[in-house]
Amino acid sequence: MYTAAITGTGVYTPSESITNAELVAAFNAYVDRENEAHAAAIAAGERTALQYSSEEFILKASGIESRYVMDKAGVLDPAVMHPQLRQRSDDEPGIMAEMAVDAAKKALAQAGKSAEDVDLVICAASNMERAYPAIAVEIQQLLGIKGFAFDMNVACSSATFGIQAAADMIRAGSAKAALVVNPEICSGHLEWRDRDCHFIFGDVATATLIERKEDAKGAHFEVLSTRCATEFSNNIRNNNGFLRRSRPDGVSDRRDMQFMQNGRKVFKEVLPMVSQHITNHMMDEGLQADELKRLWLHQANKSMNDFIGKKVLGRTPEPAEQPNILQHYANTSSAGSIIAFSQYSDDLSDGDLGLICSFGAGYSVGSVILRRCA
Repeated sequence: MYTAAITGTGVYTPSESITNAELVAAFNAYVDRENEAHAAAIAAGERTALQYSSEEFILKASGIESRYVMDKAGVLDPAVMHPQLRQRSDDEPGIMAEMAVDAAKKALAQAGKSAEDVDLVICAASNMERAYPAIAVEIQQLLGIKGFAFDMNVACSSATFGIQAAADMIRAGSAKAALVVNPEICSGHLEWRDRDCHFIFGDVATATLIERKEDAKGAHFEVLSTRCATEFSNNIRNNNGFLRRSRPDGVSDRRDMQFMQNGRKVFKEVLPMVSQHITNHMMDEGLQADELKRLWLHQANKSMNDFIGKKVLGRTPEPAEQPNILQHYANTSSAGSIIAFSQYSDDLSDGDLGLICSFGAGYSVGSVILRRCA
């Protein structure tokens, strides 16, 4: 049996970003268009007028101030309200693979390794741009990696589930080094015309290099333990898929073909599940809350993270103990906890312990306990 370690991470950040002010202006312009178009039905009580959004509402509900996106113009066009991405030929790299390769190269550079050192690629994300061939195999080909690759989807928990899968294979000897990549174009599955959620998501790609501890060239994080859990729930759902055209209603613009959630139920049900999951994981590994130097949580909502951090530590976490990045990136699904880890881990000392945790639709939750090794 080998010991797995995280030796490098990388983040691809899109060049375009949208502030809350820009988003609100576009959304409210859309509201004006819709209310004007349906004024008669609204006056007759046959239709409810759409309500404006506001910067204050968004910040209070989420803690988000801005988000990066792959296409800003389409999202902010009141007549479009979604990203417009160029159709690529089958001979060109896919957009998700292109994002992932950028992040992967950064992770390899940080670890002082090359593609020749890797023999496994896992593309773990909430949505894939196609069913097949696997995005992971395309990434493998673009990087020139010899070995094997596969896609996996556990929604917002995809990164931690991918890390566990990679670490297990490294421990067993079936892989020597793995890249777990999380390309997330969340702007593509968000309904930007829905006031309750139009501000939630952003786009990004992350990569984590996991290899045998003995092969690490510098400072790294030993993977002490991983744990995953799932429990079925419809409270976060997207009904889009390859059977879409087969539906007898024939509606192409159904609301349930984009991201949907029952926010209140998610808060009520997910927070206790995640808090207990982390507490049990630490307890089973013989760790006390005061031994944990850093929590890198899924970046979905500041209030959720504050609640979980307080439950796990038994007190309100200091900002450095539980870093947030969603104010700048918004919710980037599986990539959020990895962005936080990548940006807020170098300051830890030899022997310090930290925990990555992501959670989301499924319900799903994954946690990874790490020890800093200088």
